Amino acid sequence: MSEILRELARAHGVSTSYTTDRGHRVEVAGDTLVDVLAALGVKAGDESSARAALTAHRDRAATPPLPGCVVVREGDVPQLALSAAWLTEVELEGGGRAPLSGSLPIGRHTLRASAHGNEQGVPLLVVPRRLPVPAERHWGFLVQLYSVLSRRSWGMGDLGDLTELASWSGRALGADFVQLGPVHAAEPGALRDPSPYRPSSRRYPDWLHVRVEAVPEYAHLTGEARRTADECAARARALNADVLRGAALIDREAVRSLKREALRAVHRVPLPPGRALAFARFVAREGEDLRDFATWCALAEVHGGAWRSWPEALRDPRSPAVERARRERAAEVDFHRWLAWVADEQLAGAQAAAREAGMAIGLIHDLAVGVAPEGADAWAQQDVLAPRMSVGAPPDDFNPRGQDWGQPPWRPDRLAACGYRPLAGLLGASLRHAGALRVDHVMGLFRLWWVPEGRTPTEGTYVRYDADAMLGVLTLEAHRAGAVVIGEDLGTVETSVRASLDERGILGTSVQRFEYLGGPHGRDGPLPPGRWRRDCLATLTTHDLPTTAAWLSGEHVQLRDRLGLLTRPRAVEEAEARAGRAGWMAELARLGLLPDPDGDVVALHRFLCRTPARLLGVWLADVTGDRRPQNIPGTAAEHPNWRLPVSDERGHPVPLEDLPGQPLTAALAHVFTDLRRDREKTEETDVRPGS
Repeated sequence: MSEILRELARAHGVSTSYTTDRGHRVEVAGDTLVDVLAALGVKAGDESSARAALTAHRDRAATPPLPGCVVVREGDVPQLALSAAWLTEVELEGGGRAPLSGSLPIGRHTLRASAHGNEQGVPLLVVPRRLPVPAERHWGFLVQLYSVLSRRSWGMGDLGDLTELASWSGRALGADFVQLGPVHAAEPGALRDPSPYRPSSRRYPDWLHVRVEAVPEYAHLTGEARRTADECAARARALNADVLRGAALIDREAVRSLKREALRAVHRVPLPPGRALAFARFVAREGEDLRDFATWCALAEVHGGAWRSWPEALRDPRSPAVERARRERAAEVDFHRWLAWVADEQLAGAQAAAREAGMAIGLIHDLAVGVAPEGADAWAQQDVLAPRMSVGAPPDDFNPRGQDWGQPPWRPDRLAACGYRPLAGLLGASLRHAGALRVDHVMGLFRLWWVPEGRTPTEGTYVRYDADAMLGVLTLEAHRAGAVVIGEDLGTVETSVRASLDERGILGTSVQRFEYLGGPHGRDGPLPPGRWRRDCLATLTTHDLPTTAAWLSGEHVQLRDRLGLLTRPRAVEEAEARAGRAGWMAELARLGLLPDPDGDVVALHRFLCRTPARLLGVWLADVTGDRRPQNIPGTAAEHPNWRLPVSDERGHPVPLEDLPGQPLTAALAHVFTDLRRDREKTEETDVRPGS
C-alpha cells in the first residue's frame, strides 16, 4: 500500500489502521481502501488515479468553498474560511434575518453569503449545547414488542398490548418507561432471520404491530367485509392460542397475511370527515418520504421486495417509469399510506396512555443502526447511501469473526451536502411518539465499520463521520421533541466517544455482564456499584445476551456449545462462567444483598439500585424466569431468533394478562420503589475495602 493511497484514504476519513478491543493495532489492506474510496466516489485503483485524486483534494482544501452545511452549538459563532469580500446574513427558521453571531436561536436556519454578485445559501443548524438529563431516577421494562402477547393478540404482541403494558406497569408498579426494540417497517416476505434491527424502513412503524380491532372504522364493517374480518380474527385467535400454549413459534408472515386481509377490508370503510382530515394532514406532513415509502410497498407487491431485481426503469425512485407506476397503482399507494397512518395513530395512543398512567418518560423507541439493502429506505435514499458497502463490526471478544450486518452506510459527504435532512427526518419521526430514543450502536455517529461487498468482516475498515454535525442533528431533534437520548455504547468504543456523549447530555448504556474492574475484559472482580456511571441506562442483560436465569444456571454455555459457537473448549468456558458468577455473588454478599428471600434475580436488581444510574431497566423475561435468549447473533438457522414469546422458567409462554401474578413481579416492583433509600447507601459502597 503506497503512502499516496494512505494519505488519500485519511483525507476522506477512511482509516488505514485500527486498534482492536484488546489494544492490538491492525493495518488495513490496500484493496479494502480502494473499494471504500470507490464507494465515496474517489478513484484510486492505481497509483496514477490515487495521485490525481489526492491532488484534486488538496486543491479544494486550499480554496475551500462555502460548506454544504454548517452546524454550530448554541452560543458559538460559526468559523468559516471566507475572504473579507463575502457578506453573510442568517435567514431564521421562524422568519426574519439576523447577523451571523453567537446569539442565534436553536433551529434550522439558512446562511446567506454573497460576494461579487454571487449569492449562496446553505443550511445553518444551531443545536443545543447539552440536552437535559432526567433529574430523578426512573425504572421501567425492556421488551421486544412481538414477544409480549396477550390473549387478544393475533399471534404476536401488538400496539394494543403495548398500551396495556404501559398502563399497567405505570399505574400498578410505578414504572416510568417501557423501552421497545425497533418497531420499524420490516421487509416483506418470509425472512430467514426476522430481526427488527434489519428493517425495510426506519422512517415508519410496521403496520404488522397494529391492533386491528382498535382501528375506529373496524366497528363499522358490514356485509362481506365484516365476514372477511371476522374470519381473519378467528384464524388469528387460533394462531395466538397455539403460540401461547407453546405449540408454535411466532410466525410473522402468518400474522401479516391475516392482518393484511382484515385491514384491506377496514380500509374500504369511508373515513368520516374528521378522520379524513387527520389522514390528509398526515399525508401532507410526511410529504415525499411517505410517497416514496408507499410507492416502494406497492411496487414490491408486484415485483418482490428486492428492488435491485426490479425492471431497471423502476430502480430509480425519481424516474418517469416510477411516476407512471405510482399513478397506475394509486389505490395501492393510498392503502400503504393509510397503513402507515393507522400505525402512527396507535403508536401515539400508546405513548399517551403511558403518560396518562403517570410515566415520566413513557415509550423509549429504539433506532436501528441501518436498513436492509433491498428495502424501501435503501431504494428511496440511494443518493446518500454508499453502494456495495455493508455496516458491521471488527473482530472482538463478543464475535471473533467480526460482524457483517448487511446494511448500507450513510455516505458522510452526501449527508453533509444535503444538510443532514435525511438523518433529521428519520430522528424526528422516531422521536414523535416517544419520551426517549435509544440509538443502537451510537458509535456509528462517529465512525462505522464498512465491509466491501464480497469481503469478510475482517477485511473492512472504519470510515469517519463529522461527529459534531451528527450529534448536533440528534440533539436538535431531541430538543424539539423534549426527549431524552440514550446511546448504546457497548463493544469497541473510542475513549473520546463517551466523553462527547456525556458533554452533550446523551446517556450511555451499562450492562452488568460487562461491568468489571479494569473494563469488560478485566478479571479483578465486578465493578462496585458506586463506580458505575451516573448518566446511563443500567441493566442486567440485553436481547443479545443470556437472560439472568440462564446466566445464573450456566446453561447459556451449554446452548452456545450445542450451536457450535464456542471458540474454546466447553470446560474452559464453563469454568470462566462459574468464576464470573461467583465473583458477582461474592460482591452481592459483601454488600449485604445475599441471601435474598426473593432469590438471586431480585438481589441483582437491588445491586442495580445501588448504582447511581439515572435509568434502570428490567428485561421483562427476567420477571418471568425465561431461560431462552431472544437472539443469539450468528444463528439465523440454528436458533429461533426473534420468534419466542416471553415465557416462564419451563419455557411455557406467559400472556400479558398473567404478568401481575408472576412470583417476581411484586418483588421487583418493590425493589424499585426504594430507589431513594438505596441511593443513600451508594456512598457507603463506592469502593472495595482496601482498594
